[in-house]
Amino acid sequence: MSISKNRWVTFGAETVEEPTPGVEEPPAFVPTGATRPQLSVPQPDHADRLPRWNVSGITPDFWWLGVHGGAGETSLARLDKNTRAAEHHWPLTASGSTVVLVARTNVSGLRAAQLAATEWASGTVPGIRVAGLVVLADAPGRLPKEIREFARVVGGGVPHLWHVPWIEAWRFGHNVPPEELPKEARTVLDHVRIAAITTAGLPAN
Repeated sequence: MSISKNRWVTFGAETVEEPTPGVEEPPAFVPTGATRPQLSVPQPDHADRLPRWNVSGITPDFWWLGVHGGAGETSLARLDKNTRAAEHHWPLTASGSTVVLVARTNVSGLRAAQLAATEWASGTVPGIRVAGLVVLADAPGRLPKEIREFARVVGGGVPHLWHVPWIEAWRFGHNVPPEELPKEARTVLDHVRIAAITTAGLPAN
């Protein structure tokens, strides 16, 4: 299977190290990928861009932005009442918005994340701060090598890349209290919050 790679995203991925089981990852506030838009990045074709949503009166700490249907943004938003699901739209506000991109660990999901990262990197989404990308396991077990490598490439296009393991209850639509999540997932979500809050304090692009 041949997976097309955006040249800019591939460049950003060169500094990303794949997490190794049993080895502590870098602190959540240390970026591992691109941290701001770049003028040289062209935005995707119109059909490949995410829609935009002019938001007023809603001020979450940050938004979960699912880049495709079934990404898991709603499940993640339910874990923290101070966050919101962006309903697959860039949430545009007067003061700027901080978003965490969300995708599943399959090729189509990662391609959608790559397009969203490229759109943000083009600097054409006003007031959006991207804290990183969360990829949720789309099946139990270890990811195939090709998908792991593709996730690392895509993750190089945003400040952070986080992996959330398979959570069986979500397959059946069940809500899972944060304290009942696997330890690995709780740690990832703690890192996401630290990075997102830190990003929210930066000037909007």
